[in-house]
Amino acid sequence: QVHLVESGGGLVQPGGSLRLSCAASGSIFSINTMGWYRQAPGKERELVAANTGGTSPNYADSVKGRFTISRDNAKNTVYLQMNSLKPEDTAVYYCNVKWRATWGLEYDDWGQGTQVTVSS
Repeated sequence: QVHLVESGGGLVQPGGSLRLSCAASGSIFSINTMGWYRQAPGKERELVAANTGGTSPNYADSVKGRFTISRDNAKNTVYLQMNSLKPEDTAVYYCNVKWRATWGLEYDDWGQGTQVTVSS
């Protein structure tokens, strides 16, 4: 159906920056929402940022002013620029895509996750 490929995670010092990307491919007619979630050890998965394409992006309060989500519709790719990273940003980050297939049905799919570790 859809294949999501994430990249860009890694180890960074506090105050540093990382850029995540997630590219979607497959039988895609259209994409509604592209977003990023994260899950830290022992915690539930939470929304980080989401972009519906036609409205202002949504951000978790904890990342406002530090993270920026953007998308390239021509490439079916979503990015998450993360600046001023803090140790509490450490988590596995998951791409989420809500999309419509060429045969008309709608789906909600997840990437495989990429680890972001903020530590000195």
